[in-house]
Amino acid sequence: MDLLVTVYSKAQCVQCDATKRKLRELDIPFDEIRVDEDLGALDRIKAMGYLQAPVVTLSDGQSWSGFRPGKLAIIAEETT
Repeated sequence: MDLLVTVYSKAQCVQCDATKRKLRELDIPFDEIRVDEDLGALDRIKAMGYLQAPVVTLSDGQSWSGFRPGKLAIIAEETT
């Protein structure tokens, strides 16, 4: 089973940009949802307890906020 990655991001967010850039460098496909354009998505991540972007969710139930290159590297290892 492939791991599905979703990045909840917003405009002018340095950590969001770094997360997306690292995912591309590691050849990890991801879906992006802009919380500044989709208020329902913003409500969803707030309900999960997150207050800052980016929020990264995985189809296996894992999630975190902020730029976490170590976690992204682990995902890359698991998907190769």
